[in-house]
Amino acid sequence: MPDSHSQKTHACASATVAAHSASVMRRASRARVAGYVFSPLGVALLACLAASPVRAQATPAATAADCNATERARTLVPAARTGTDARAYWLDRERMRWPGKPADGRYRLVFSADGRLVAEPGQRVLGADIALTPSQAGSLPPDVAERFKFVAPGATLALDARAAATVASHTAGQWLLVHEDARGHVLDATGLQWPGLLDDVYTGARQADLGLRVDDQSARFGVWAPTARSVALCVYDTGAAPAANAVPLRRDAATGVWSATLPGDLRGAYYTYLVDVFVPGTGLVRNHVTDPYSVSLTTDSTRSYIADLDDPALAPPGWRGHARPDAPKSLTDMAVYELHVRDFSIGDETVPAEHRGKYLAFADTDSNGMRHLSGLREAGLTDIHLLPVFDIATVPEAGCVTPQIPNAAPDSPAQQAAVSAVAARDCFNWGYDPYHFNAPEGSYASDAADGAARIREFRQMVMALHAAGLRVGMDVVYNHTTTSGQNASSVLDRIVPGYYHRLDANGTVERSTCCDNTATEHAMMARLMEDSIALWTRQYGIDSYRFDLMGHQPRSAMEAIQARLQRENDREIPLIGEGWNFGEVMDGARFVQASQNSLGGTGIGTFSDRARDALRGGGCCDSGKDLLSQQGYLNGLVYAPNVHADPKRPRSDLLHAADLARAGLAGTLADYETTFADGRTAPLSKLDYKGQPAGYASQPGEVVNYTENHDNLTLFDLNAPRLPEGTSREERARVQALGAAFVALSQGMAYFHAGQDVLRSKSLDRNSFDSGDWFNRLDWTYRDNGFAAGLPKAEEGEKDWPLLAPVLRDASIKPTKREIEWTRDAFRDWLRIRASTPLLRLTSTQDVQQRLRFANTGPEQNPVVIAGHLDGQGLPGARFSQLLYLINVSPEPQSLVLPSEAGKRYVLHPVQRDANAADARPREQARFDSRSGRFSVPPRTAVVYVIE
Repeated sequence: MPDSHSQKTHACASATVAAHSASVMRRASRARVAGYVFSPLGVALLACLAASPVRAQATPAATAADCNATERARTLVPAARTGTDARAYWLDRERMRWPGKPADGRYRLVFSADGRLVAEPGQRVLGADIALTPSQAGSLPPDVAERFKFVAPGATLALDARAAATVASHTAGQWLLVHEDARGHVLDATGLQWPGLLDDVYTGARQADLGLRVDDQSARFGVWAPTARSVALCVYDTGAAPAANAVPLRRDAATGVWSATLPGDLRGAYYTYLVDVFVPGTGLVRNHVTDPYSVSLTTDSTRSYIADLDDPALAPPGWRGHARPDAPKSLTDMAVYELHVRDFSIGDETVPAEHRGKYLAFADTDSNGMRHLSGLREAGLTDIHLLPVFDIATVPEAGCVTPQIPNAAPDSPAQQAAVSAVAARDCFNWGYDPYHFNAPEGSYASDAADGAARIREFRQMVMALHAAGLRVGMDVVYNHTTTSGQNASSVLDRIVPGYYHRLDANGTVERSTCCDNTATEHAMMARLMEDSIALWTRQYGIDSYRFDLMGHQPRSAMEAIQARLQRENDREIPLIGEGWNFGEVMDGARFVQASQNSLGGTGIGTFSDRARDALRGGGCCDSGKDLLSQQGYLNGLVYAPNVHADPKRPRSDLLHAADLARAGLAGTLADYETTFADGRTAPLSKLDYKGQPAGYASQPGEVVNYTENHDNLTLFDLNAPRLPEGTSREERARVQALGAAFVALSQGMAYFHAGQDVLRSKSLDRNSFDSGDWFNRLDWTYRDNGFAAGLPKAEEGEKDWPLLAPVLRDASIKPTKREIEWTRDAFRDWLRIRASTPLLRLTSTQDVQQRLRFANTGPEQNPVVIAGHLDGQGLPGARFSQLLYLINVSPEPQSLVLPSEAGKRYVLHPVQRDANAADARPREQARFDSRSGRFSVPPRTAVVYVIE
């Protein structure tokens, strides 16, 4: 161990025994020290502990055998107490709170270096090395009170400075807070949640060196493990070779960082850590773990890779200084395509077999997939956002399997059964299962065993997309980890148990995100997230980030990332994310969230569900009859009911959906004023969306508009049961194009799901995260959109199979190549229209309010037609002095008289009047009578008029 124990420590141990014996004999005897009451045990110890730590039970030093063992954990000293609850909280090094406990109770704080504490009701505490008796605390400092505002009232206790120093120097071990009766017998006992203490004691860790510092002369290793008793380093020549020895690391008492510097050129080797740490309910454990700051790994993430990311050997030819697209001037200039690495190429036979499903597929510039992306870029797409590409825990990097799909009926359960049978072993997952945040995923590399391959090939992918004129965004998931505790794929919690995750009132990890919630409000988890984003930006050229469940993170943490990116880069790095407000952090319960209603003025964008739900119908997760009956503005709400719809659904629902659709077109801006269906003229913050304000953004760059992404049913699949029976393939394609039109015409960022432009279906699978290639496929030959490929997975929707089967059996729904290619081309035309003028990409609320106005509003409107007018006067580069769009969602032609537009010389937008335009209806059927201001709009068509 790095800490030596002097003879004085032996004296402390003797004092502990003597004091404990004395306390048994003189139960009523108490002593007062510095204004606080301590047991005789505590009094005897305090004088000694000021000079040296408590002697811990001797445990075997880490050896090469530990480095080479297949087991990932070994219990060195079993815990005497099996309980893992932590119902009390450290607020800082001096204060603690036990919710629900009386303030005038009798409490003792006890410590064991080896986890030997026994606190049985009705008995005295056994096994204590330290015992301290706190007093009632006074008022809390404002910052402490704010941080722990979520903690319920209860006994709030304090230590004096000397006792607090003792606590601060003994974070490696077990602390319990005990409620005692007058005789010193246990009434109740609990663990304490660490973060308040650790963040207070180890403030220096926020600037300490972590991870690797490597060159051809030496390698420095640093890991934050403030509660560890010892840490050793294992170094391996290769990903499979044994380690020669275990190198002890030295602990820095001020930061809690353990480090070692080894001489020589270790680049290309691998390493792990052996961390001896107390784990509640288990005991003193030797955990064999990888580095949370790993930059790469070997197969299945068993060993971390030693790499200098500035080493030219890890860069593909031309990487340094390669040409990249300009950064966007505003988030509103971005048109994004959300894409999964494996989906992109696994079924593309024009990609070499060894590159399919891999990073390197993007470097095959003549493939069908890259031709598709190039076509989108030519039309106006600016960014690719990749679903998670950091190291994930749920795809075997060696020996993954591909299920054999039977040739079965469109509504058969056989296909999903084949997928589900090997789901845990197949080669597919969306990747929202973080393992190592800073390392590229190995299953996308040509050789997962080679730590260098995934670095080089990831960079090749980025460079290829940049060469195609596309910026590269990355979907990042810092709100949870795949597992926690002592699970094999748990890294953070096996190094600092109980710190990195958000715990409930009992000390159990919260799981509102689906998995084990991290706590980015804790200093070192926030730092890990910030360091990670900085690394991906600096070392991999990532141009923007999408944060999964960003509302579970503090706004301050996101602003810190934003500020750092601005300091360290000479270009804008946009940040967007899911600002949903739910779970244990809902409504700011723990901190000001990075959520929709809390990010105004930051420039950080959030996905808007307002227009999304209005257009699609229902909510994100409809099932049962709602899946069929909850039509939306695009697919027939009131104006074209299907057989499942409520015949008594009021017209007011349609009017309200039209208002929400306009809200989306206006950028979901809180202060944008327009006339609502009830006759009020008011800002969008006064328009209701399921009990929330429909308008919440402060600037158009703070909203992301979309009608489809990887989550939930694709738009095609949602429309499959919701459009009226008998809707033709051609008309279904038109509804899909209208979904793209709404996004293209909306102020804010435009966001599209890969395959949305080719009628992508997942055969009604609404959560295809683990549904394999079969349900997630993309076909760049445009022959098959994936519909009618079998019933979706049983675990996600078996209860809905009787409702879904008839839809999948309906052969009239599945499109042919003709409809797929038409939708592809219509989609690109909408990208061209959006790119043609900054009127559709306004950057300020003032501009949107002054330049955009809606006609055909209020209670007397024709609710199936939306008319938006944009004034281009004085706008640099506007190209058009006026632009008017009319969107008819009805299956019937509509006529609209707009007196304000009479006498104007409107012509169709150049894209729509072009003879090569995919959609001929605007050119052939739309009409404008300038004398009267009458517009005739074809069925299910969006028409754009301009004055040039």
